[in-house]
Parts: sequence; C-alpha cells; structure tokens
Amino acid sequence: MEPSFWHSKWDAQQIGFHQSEVNPLLIKYWPQLNLSHSANTSVFVPLCGKTLDICFLAELGHEVVGCELNETAVEHFFTENNLRFSTSSEGELKKFVTEQVSIYQGDLFSLSPETLSRQERPAIGAFYDRAALIAWPEEMRLDYVDKLAELIPPKSIGLLITLDYPQETLKGPPFAVSNDWIVSNMGKNFEIELLASKDVLNENPRFIKKEVPWLTESVYRLERKA
Repeated sequence: MEPSFWHSKWDAQQIGFHQSEVNPLLIKYWPQLNLSHSANTSVFVPLCGKTLDICFLAELGHEVVGCELNETAVEHFFTENNLRFSTSSEGELKKFVTEQVSIYQGDLFSLSPETLSRQERPAIGAFYDRAALIAWPEEMRLDYVDKLAELIPPKSIGLLITLDYPQETLKGPPFAVSNDWIVSNMGKNFEIELLASKDVLNENPRFIKKEVPWLTESVYRLERKA
C-alpha cells in the first residue's frame, strides 16, 4: 500500500484496525515464547500504530521498540496513555522516546539494523506482529518479510497473528495470509510453529456483511534463524 493510503486513514480516523484493548491472543500466547529475561529484552513491534499492546509488553518488563509510518498515530499513543516523551531525528525517521518505549516514525524500509543497534535499550530479542504482515498486499508482502528478517537478530523469538479468508470476497486490508504462504515464504528466515488457528467469522461483522464464508485467525511462534 502507498503511504498516502495509510495517512488518509489516520487523517479521517478510519482506523478499524486499531483495537481499543490489549489483544487477547497476545495475552494468552506471549508467555509461550518463554522469554525468561524480559527486562533484558527489547521487543520490536513493526507498523505499531497506537496499539495498547505496547503498554502490555512494557508492563511485563520489556523494553519496546516500535516503527510506525503515521506521525498522528505515534503522537496519539503517547498522549492517550499520558506518557511524556522526547523526540529526535534518526536520518529520515523521527524518534519518539519515553521510559520503556521508543517509536521510530516513518517508513519501515528506512529503518536499519544499525539504527536499532544505536538505541539506548537492550538488544532486540523478540518481536510482535499483529497487524503488519496482513497490512501488505501479496505483491508487497515478501519485501516486508525480508525487511523484518533484516532487522531482527538471529535467535529472536516472535509472535505473529494472521487472518485468512477467500481474498476475492473482500478488498483488503487486512489481507488474507494463508498458512501455506507463511510456510513457503517465511521458512527461509524463520523457524515456524503454529500455536493456534480458529474460525472467527462470527466475531467480525464487517466480514459477515460482505458475505465472506469463513475467516481464520492464526497465531504463530517464529524464531529468526541464524
């Protein structure tokens, strides 16, 4: 998707992808990653928006490093959670910082491993993707996977949440990502374990209204290969 698409969504506050509470699957499955030294682990959250999932991860003791295209989304994250922050420039990106959270505002593809390594936080050892992979149409998705693999150090462990449905029945985002696509296109860089998969059509009125016949939500444990 072009950046202008997402900027227009935030400008119009058409942000149905934003959840007003912490994602229940994050709460349920994050402990299965067995991150025993949480205080010494930074968690990378790509395309983070203003998600409350960041607050949940920080409350567990993690340092959190996000990346978000839209500046309004980043500002809202801090103001809506009553967090004082400072800003600085990192090349093409703007960096917002508070006690346990840093968010790089700008194009994810402008973020480099070198920039992440310069941050004054523990090294990234985990990542969380609820709405990033499914935000990309198929022709752009593999570029995102390659970028994520570039930014994540070997042995980093992550939680990935996806949706799958007959793509022809609904114009994304969110876009349909099948288990076969995950295995075929992410297996080069990640060890993949499917933790759960469930039909959630009845919980999503938009999909019912569009007569989507089924909607599967899946949760994966990923580990960046060496």
